[in-house]
Amino acid sequence: MSRDDLAIQELANTSAAWTIDDAEKTYRVNRWGNGYFAIGEQGDLQVTPRYDQPNLKINLREIVDEMVTEGIEFPAVIRFHDILRSQVERLNRTFRSTIEEADYEGRYMGVFPVKVNQMREVIEEIVDAGTRFDYGLEAGSKPELIAALAYNTNKNSLTILNGYKDEEYLRLALLGLKINRNMVIVVEKFSELTMLIKLSKQLGVKPIIGLRVKMMVKGRGKWESSSGERAKFGLSIAEILNAVTLLEQEGMADTIKLLHFHIGSQLTDIRAIKEAVQEASLVYSRLVKQGVPLEYVDVGGGLAVDYDGSQSTNDSSCNYGLEEYIADIVYGFKQSCDLAGVAHPHLVSESGRAMTAHHSCVVTKVIGEIHPRGAEYSTRKATGEHIIVTNLRDIETGLNQDNYQEAFNDIAQLKEQAMQAFKLDVLSLEEMAKVETIYWRTLETIDVLAQQQEFVPEELKEIPEMLSSQYLANFSVFQSAADSWAIDQVLPIVPISRHQEKPTKLCSLVDITCDSDGKIDKFIGDEATGNPVASNVPLHSLNKDEDYFIGIFLTGAYQDVMGDMHNLFGRLNEVHIVSYDDDPKDFYIEEVVKGSSVKGVLSTMQYTPEIMAQAIKKEIDKQIQRGQIKPREGVNWIDFYEYCLDGYTYLK
Repeated sequence: MSRDDLAIQELANTSAAWTIDDAEKTYRVNRWGNGYFAIGEQGDLQVTPRYDQPNLKINLREIVDEMVTEGIEFPAVIRFHDILRSQVERLNRTFRSTIEEADYEGRYMGVFPVKVNQMREVIEEIVDAGTRFDYGLEAGSKPELIAALAYNTNKNSLTILNGYKDEEYLRLALLGLKINRNMVIVVEKFSELTMLIKLSKQLGVKPIIGLRVKMMVKGRGKWESSSGERAKFGLSIAEILNAVTLLEQEGMADTIKLLHFHIGSQLTDIRAIKEAVQEASLVYSRLVKQGVPLEYVDVGGGLAVDYDGSQSTNDSSCNYGLEEYIADIVYGFKQSCDLAGVAHPHLVSESGRAMTAHHSCVVTKVIGEIHPRGAEYSTRKATGEHIIVTNLRDIETGLNQDNYQEAFNDIAQLKEQAMQAFKLDVLSLEEMAKVETIYWRTLETIDVLAQQQEFVPEELKEIPEMLSSQYLANFSVFQSAADSWAIDQVLPIVPISRHQEKPTKLCSLVDITCDSDGKIDKFIGDEATGNPVASNVPLHSLNKDEDYFIGIFLTGAYQDVMGDMHNLFGRLNEVHIVSYDDDPKDFYIEEVVKGSSVKGVLSTMQYTPEIMAQAIKKEIDKQIQRGQIKPREGVNWIDFYEYCLDGYTYLK
């Protein structure tokens, strides 16, 4: 049986048994999708944007098709505002129900940290969805504070002000208090307090002060080093007591209203949260007993997102859900306060990642395959060819189910010998091309034979990795998946359709930047092998004249706003999807936000596109005068250059 026959037989055998359940096991969509994403019966990804309307399902492939019809170029961000609203409602409703169930006497007064996603449309949607819950905003910088002043107009909600502060920052905060906003100024550094006292007396504005305590307990996960005694922000217990004393001396003790703590982002282990609540509740209770008029406790951020669907303490996962997280906070503070005999504080959290991660994804098209074997070269036998080439051909010809392991060992040795012979000028270019072609063809056949066996020898298990392809996708890792490159964050990557077919290609992804780091080679791993992170993802073979779209999911937190200008690609086109039950497709595109143009990104980097166009026109005019370019052709070239300046930065 030939190599092609074996491949066809293997594909037929595996495809016949492939089901949607198999696709789910491969990509874990239900597990990381949080109820919002699933694989539909027809093999397309489905979106259920409203947690309270489970029957309203949107076919993601239909969104992509409509974008193609309307001429919206890829790559593009698809943003589901209904998911954003659902997450805000889920968080607030779960806190409310848990507080009621526990007979907890305080309220929940959550805030969204602007740093997680500063996009105006995101902030507007969150503020609107949170209005009935008095859900506010958190700012950690002067620009974020300026945005919060303009957009957090609910006078019942909180605006929590974190980060290091200068006099201008504090003046802006006091302006917020002047216009009846609940601006809580969290003191991160003792010197901020002395500056605040001076300014508040000068301006005649009574501040609302929060004190951030530097916790002894440390978080779990990738950011655990940001907590503990070496944390960047916060006051030690001694500084907390000194701050209370200073405010008492200044006649401002009644301004201390909030105790803040934070032990890190993406907390993977629920035990860290339990320990932090225990420590913080003790600090709160003892301060209240000393007469400090605290009313709020801000538990910070850290509510994790299960990016890989493993429900574990992996860096890209977590071993708890929203309900358990909230229950540990509410019951933890209730028990500690009841034992101490102090009032239950109002609870504040800054859960940004969990609010926004699911609501947007990046969809791009695979535009090519880079296979390790490259192009095939004719391996026809030639007179006088080197014995290495002959031996490799003989192995390929005689390959069968009885000798494939021996063949693997032999071709590996012959490949190494060929490389040495080529370096010594013994093998010609043509012979080396034949060696490479035969080697890779034989390796593919060995892989097919091995996969048909019940037991695969250990050394042959590495062959799929050796044969894995690189799929070239039209996007920039640095712009659209910055954390994947910077901190090895695993983001779910899934085909938009064809899930009724078995994905037969193991692939990593490479982008269209000219940077060798422009790749994604960290994917959801295989639980069966105990490997939480895989270097490849199964994808389908590329069909001629058929577009193959993939989605990079859970990009709504940080990834939306952290992208850089590497290679001057700039921001992606963006579509906003709204679910609508009366529409035949259950959705409509509410808005299209154009991504960066070439002219736009060049202007950002202080180029002047008009001057550039004039420079090219002068050069073309010179060539016209010299007779090298015809006038009509010259005009066309000038128009083409200006057309490209106005165009999208990504490939078409």
